[in-house]
Amino acid sequence: MTPKTGRRFAIAAGTSTLGLAIAQSLGLLGWSSRPAQAAENETFAVTHTEAEWRKLLDANQFDVLRREGTERPYTSPLNDEHRSGRFACAGCALELFTSATKFDSHTGWPSFWKPLDNAVGEHTDRSFGMARTEVHCSRCGGHLGHVFDDGPKPTGLRYCMNGVAMKFTPGAA
Repeated sequence: MTPKTGRRFAIAAGTSTLGLAIAQSLGLLGWSSRPAQAAENETFAVTHTEAEWRKLLDANQFDVLRREGTERPYTSPLNDEHRSGRFACAGCALELFTSATKFDSHTGWPSFWKPLDNAVGEHTDRSFGMARTEVHCSRCGGHLGHVFDDGPKPTGLRYCMNGVAMKFTPGAA
């Protein structure tokens, strides 16, 4: 390989890697093969073996909650859920958010400006060559999504959650 060819290859490889990282972070690929980092570094009240989680969750839920996958945007019915109620973890049923804090972020994922008290945990996600704040269930460690600082008042936060990681119960918010 000549130096010129080597540079072209390095640029092409870097561009492809960046493109894949961006596509995955935006949920355009809908896959992940990483085990949930939060579950590896913390202790949770609800724990199961991988085999038990696979029995409790469908394939999409397992990918997101236990492998930090991302559902494709605009695929979750919860994105268009506008009734009063509560959103709970699909892995352990812990209530996470109320409809009173849900808003349309126009990103394709259910978004909230505040979780319920003690419902979620966070850690720095350094995957794909960037630093983001990952959000997980505080009871089972299931990956829910990420939080960003471009949300509405009063918090200015946008909890961008995977709908498949949650279940909705209509009723009082």
